Amino acid sequence: MATADDRIKAMEFDYPEHIPVSVNFLPATWIKYRESLDEVVERHPIIFGTHPEGDRDYDTVGGTYVMGEHMDAWGCGWHNVAHGMEGIVKHHPVPTREAIHTLQPPKVDGHLPHGFMFLRLTDLRGFEKMMIDFAEEPLELQMMIDIVLEHNMKNLEISLQNHSFQIITFGDDLGMQTSLPISPQKWRKYLKPCYAKIYGRCHQSGYSVYMHSDGHITEIIPDLIECGVNIINPQIRANGFESLVEVCKGAVCVDLDLDRQMFPFCQPEDIDLHIGEVVRKLGSPEGGLWLKAECGPDVPLQNIEAICVALETYRSYF
Repeated sequence: MATADDRIKAMEFDYPEHIPVSVNFLPATWIKYRESLDEVVERHPIIFGTHPEGDRDYDTVGGTYVMGEHMDAWGCGWHNVAHGMEGIVKHHPVPTREAIHTLQPPKVDGHLPHGFMFLRLTDLRGFEKMMIDFAEEPLELQMMIDIVLEHNMKNLEISLQNHSFQIITFGDDLGMQTSLPISPQKWRKYLKPCYAKIYGRCHQSGYSVYMHSDGHITEIIPDLIECGVNIINPQIRANGFESLVEVCKGAVCVDLDLDRQMFPFCQPEDIDLHIGEVVRKLGSPEGGLWLKAECGPDVPLQNIEAICVALETYRSYF
């Protein structure tokens, strides 16, 4: 497993011994492959560490990965048709702008879940209505942003009291497959101040900031750096690899989400070529690069094995 020392040194461009690497599996991947996936994991302790034999529960999942219907603390109704895959929000508790005036946040619990800011807005209003709000800019737009931001800041204060590692991780999907859902100008006007306030508070308390975002975010990565992001976790395909090299290399540490849209369909040798190119073009002896692979149930076992082998090989490239 990547050591904390390597992760910090890579983030600080301070010559890590190895490139930090990780492989994550969706719960549905464990449900599908079960003991066969455990055998892959056991062959690669450099990536996964060690696990006591027989300690894996393949079928138990939680949160939005549970099949069926459930409601989150904000009153958003989630719908999931596949056990172990993430559900989607089908019920939006703020159907009108008038409803924003009476919106009450849930009880503060110290937790900032994935989708804590931008996705929370779209979950509350619904994506289409939220896009109309950003286009028309009614007074209620800023009102709802302020409600969500204030709730996040209260949760952050609790989280800061209980956090031990130097890096705090955040996740909020800001992009679509080929573009931002709103213009960069609107993002900077309404959302950049939110992330700047949250991440600025982390830095005030001595923490560094890791941010994950799915989708195309190339245009606002420099803004996220200004907000205080130390490690950015973008998707390679949605942003374009060459664009990420141009925007990120030497400016911010990248935990690159390797091409998960390629993994289900490619040959094992393609994976070695892919990861090798990433390391050569985005990495450096000084650091600034982590590597992450997420594998869903559509990724063949032979490709999962190839991902692990390639990551073990290229982590020592420099």
